[in-house]
Amino acid sequence: MKVYTKAILPIGFKANGLACGIKKSGKLDLALFDTRLPAKAACLFTTNKIQAAPIQLNKKHLKGDRQYHSIIVNSGNANCFTGEKGLRDAEESVKALAHTLGAKKESILVASTGIIGRRLPLLKIKRAIPELVKGLSRAGIDKAKKAIITTDTFTKEVTVKFNIGKRMVTICGVAKGAGMIAPHMATMLSFILTDAQISVGALKKALKAAVDQTFNCITVDGCMSTNDAVMVLANNAAGNPLIDINKNFVLFVQALKIVCLRLAKLIVLDAEGASKFIQIKVSRAKSFAEARQVALSIANSNLFKTAMYGENPNFGRIASAVGASGIEIKEKGLKVKVSPLNKKYIDVNVSINQGRASATVYTSDLTCEYIKINAEYN
Repeated sequence: MKVYTKAILPIGFKANGLACGIKKSGKLDLALFDTRLPAKAACLFTTNKIQAAPIQLNKKHLKGDRQYHSIIVNSGNANCFTGEKGLRDAEESVKALAHTLGAKKESILVASTGIIGRRLPLLKIKRAIPELVKGLSRAGIDKAKKAIITTDTFTKEVTVKFNIGKRMVTICGVAKGAGMIAPHMATMLSFILTDAQISVGALKKALKAAVDQTFNCITVDGCMSTNDAVMVLANNAAGNPLIDINKNFVLFVQALKIVCLRLAKLIVLDAEGASKFIQIKVSRAKSFAEARQVALSIANSNLFKTAMYGENPNFGRIASAVGASGIEIKEKGLKVKVSPLNKKYIDVNVSINQGRASATVYTSDLTCEYIKINAEYN
């Protein structure tokens, strides 16, 4: 497998991004990922009980055995907590794109990110759609990856290329996210495009397996979003031997995990105001789920996170967070080892002496700058 730290679109995909006026700064705020070839889709969404209009609409479009062509994304406005009007706005933006593309509206998925509680500036989006479509190109991924970000300080992107049989398969992923990050999934959006020939059942199973150990293993502040989503489109253009649950599946999952983990780590590296990247590994647990639960208890502890920022070796905070995880743990079985705190990258290793399973979670420290960013965000 070859891993590239940039976005390289797979065969049959194009993209574009532009500024339609949602952001007062004039920065790019509308993106389109598109394939004219019929594609299969797999999506995972936030488990927040308050879900943005785009997620509600996507769930409708994902019912049944359909083919997909496009994902339209806006940043600067979450189109959440906007009621029936917000859902109609999402539907109208999709209808306008479908008309311009000459596609069925159900073949289009939609995503929004930004401020909650404001109506989507629908007219601005509809006016921009013809130009957005006209500018679609393979090089357009460079604009699209910028148009999806909000408080991010850099774009998140990765591409993996590998062979299935004699055919090269490409998986390209871009993401946004820097704050309000918690598992299931986070305030993040990730769009993954592949030319792999794969069954829809295998694609859905692969995405769940990949997300479980990547996007669901990161946290910045323990706050869950209303909009987060991971979306995958697979257009079969590579012409590789079919990937299904029983054939070539493990290799595809391996590549997809590489993409998801790279994007997940980049989100934590860009965590709002962060000065540390912290890897927490919990080992000797009864199961992966219990190991992850303990690791997340540490990662979401404000006392732990502020101690890491202050480079304060008060490891009682780690022991306390382990005990608060809800997992039955004996003090005499607990071992904690932490790498030097005066570095940007910190490793925390915790053994709980209960089994053979382990899990790794990625997080950041909690700084004064994080408070400033979120106190002023509106």
